[in-house]
This record gives sequence, structure tokens and C-alpha cells, in this order.
Amino acid sequence: MFCFYWLLYRSSSLAFSNTHLIALFLPSLPSFLPLNKTAAKGIKNVTLELGGKSPAIVFDSCDLVRAVEWVMFGCFWTNGQICSATSRLLIQESIYEQFIAKLVEETNKIQVGNPLAEGVKMGPVVNKSQYDKVLGFVDRAKAEGATVAAGGERPTDCPRGYFMRPTILTGVKPSFEVWRNEIFGPVLSVMPFSTEEEAIWLANDSEFGLAGAVFSGEEAQLNRVTEQLRVGCVWRNCSQPCFSQLPWGGMKRSGLGRDLGREGFKSYLETKQIVTHVTANPLGWYNIAKL
Repeated sequence: MFCFYWLLYRSSSLAFSNTHLIALFLPSLPSFLPLNKTAAKGIKNVTLELGGKSPAIVFDSCDLVRAVEWVMFGCFWTNGQICSATSRLLIQESIYEQFIAKLVEETNKIQVGNPLAEGVKMGPVVNKSQYDKVLGFVDRAKAEGATVAAGGERPTDCPRGYFMRPTILTGVKPSFEVWRNEIFGPVLSVMPFSTEEEAIWLANDSEFGLAGAVFSGEEAQLNRVTEQLRVGCVWRNCSQPCFSQLPWGGMKRSGLGRDLGREGFKSYLETKQIVTHVTANPLGWYNIAKL
């Protein structure tokens, strides 16, 4: 029997003696730790997806307009409430000002409101607790020295509900809380970089490793960066497309194992070695006489 836990069930349930594998999709590492202790007592195989803080790297050879749209989609789709959100944006210095200007212009056009209404591209944050948490991240980022280039507040035409304008923070540094922690809201933190090596270092400088996006017009550069990113999924000139045929999972503190695709089946299987003696000859080790 296999057991799949969606979000957070009682940890005592993991002690079921007839459960051989536990697959967990959890919002954060702290949510998993008490469950892991219980699973370990029964020596259970555990597959984990624990969230992330995924980077998006934009090189100056990219198609700027297309990259802007994918960057927006990568962070603001599902209101930023997705574990793989590419919420750390790295832009090459040579196009930084131009890219930010276009990104802010287009982000300010995103219509926020009832997600069932025509033209609306972004709905509310899930509840008041998460709404306050997201706004708290923005307030603390400003206190640390970040600049709100777009959003960061409630839309004027949404007086009720947990609505928030898609937010872009510039002037962010690697030590800032918004750069290092998963927010799970529509907040995009931005930093410039000068070289490919610096971009890779900044992208990998995270305890998470779920996904990442790379935007470049050079195939060789896409290949180099893809190889060096320590993440479980790399999107090239796009962000967030997911397919059930492909394996899904992270590196580092983003989880263990893979779900989906052919690789995903391996998590639900255990290898058994089977050996059959097929010759007519005896072993001969003990020189046993024939009957």
C-alpha cells in the first residue's frame, strides 16, 4: 500500500505499518521536519517537494519583449502562490534599465480582481494570514533598502478581499530576506549582474534548488548555464511550463526524489534482485557425496 500526503496530515498517520512509501508536497521545510522524524521511526521511503526560491536569469542576447512576458508569468501566475515561482530575477547590466522599464510598464497593466471576470489575470492571495505575511515581506524589504518599482499595495478598485498588486522590488541585495526566503505571493525581487559566472553564482547561492529559468539568444550559453544550475528543472526562454511526462522535483532543501514522468514511477517501486541457478553442476564447495 502506498500513501500520498497532500499538504500536511497528522504526523501520527505516517506510522501506519502497511504504508511503504510516503510522498509529501509541503509548503516549507519546517512543515516537513516533524513528519520526517515520524517517518524515520518506521524506515519509510520518503519523496519530498518542499518549495523553492527559483531564479530567472536574463542575458542581453535574449528577445527582450518575450522575456519580459515570461518573467511576469513566472512570478505572477497563480498570484505568486506556486512553489516553483521564479521570484529572483537576475538581469544583465547592459540591458538592466531597459528591461526594468518594460517590465514595470507591463506589470502595471496586469488587471487584479475576481479571477472569473473577463480580462483579470491575477486573483487574491489565499487568506488574511498569507496576505499579511506577503505585505510584511515588502515592508521589511523597504526597511532594508529595497525600492518598490511596481505594486506593493492593494489595488484601489479592490477595497475588499486579499488582493495585492503584482510587486517588483529593485535595489535588492543577496542578504535581503526577500531574496533568500520563499514568499508565496506576487513579489519579484530584482538584481543586476555583469558576467555569466556571476549570474550562475547568484542563482545557485540559495538553500533551495527546485527550478530556474534562463533567457538567452545563444544556444551555447543556454547549454552552459543549464548544466551549472543546481536545480531540478531548468526552463530555457520560458518559465513554469509543466508536463506530466517529465520528472519533477528539486535539489538541496527543495526536496528528495522525483514525481511525474518515468522517473516518478521509481519512487513507488523497490528493486528486487532475483538469482536462479541454471546449470546441472553442483556447487562443489563442500564436496558432498551423491546419494
